Amino acid sequence: MPKKKAFVLRINPEMMEAIEKWAQDEFRSTNGQIEYILSQALKKAGRYKKKS
Repeated sequence: MPKKKAFVLRINPEMMEAIEKWAQDEFRSTNGQIEYILSQALKKAGRYKKKS
C-alpha cells in the first residue's frame, strides 16, 4: 500500500456534514470520500496521472 501524507484540513461545518452524509450514502469513510472527490476533480482537470 502506498504511503499517505497526513495534513490538517480546515473546512466549514456545513460542508463537512454534507461530505459525511455523502460518504455514508456511498459506504465510504469520510476520509475515503474526500480522497475520491479530490481524485475525480484532478482527473477531470487533467492533472492526475496514476503511476503504473
